[in-house]
Amino acid sequence: MYDFAIRFEQDATGVAVFCRDLPELNSFGDDIEHAVREAMDAIDTTLSLYVDQRRAIPSASDPQEGEHVVHLPAVTVAKIALWNAMMERDMRKADLCRLLGIAQTQGDRLVDFLHTSKMEALENALAALGKRLSVSVEAA
Repeated sequence: MYDFAIRFEQDATGVAVFCRDLPELNSFGDDIEHAVREAMDAIDTTLSLYVDQRRAIPSASDPQEGEHVVHLPAVTVAKIALWNAMMERDMRKADLCRLLGIAQTQGDRLVDFLHTSKMEALENALAALGKRLSVSVEAA
């Protein structure tokens, strides 16, 4: 659902990274391996832009030929689910804090893609919005 496909464009100085589903994403690496690592950080930064702009985060589309799929950490996927559930209800972070009875800083961190949150806290927040987190394991 949120395994975003990225594409690479090589030039004389390195490798640029782009994502069809997240057009705001802009990243660069010295080589493909470095570009993939940088793309992970760029995805987190791009997701933060969606939060700042109060926009729902799009689902990933199927990869096209030549694209590389980036598998996001479970905590990032949980944050996306929480943010999108909030957007469905037209909720602000302050509304979430009141609902959960937590401090503003705690609520901010739940949807801050540059901060690691505990899965239990994300599960509790999702449950308060009538959602349940489901985790599956697949072959790598």
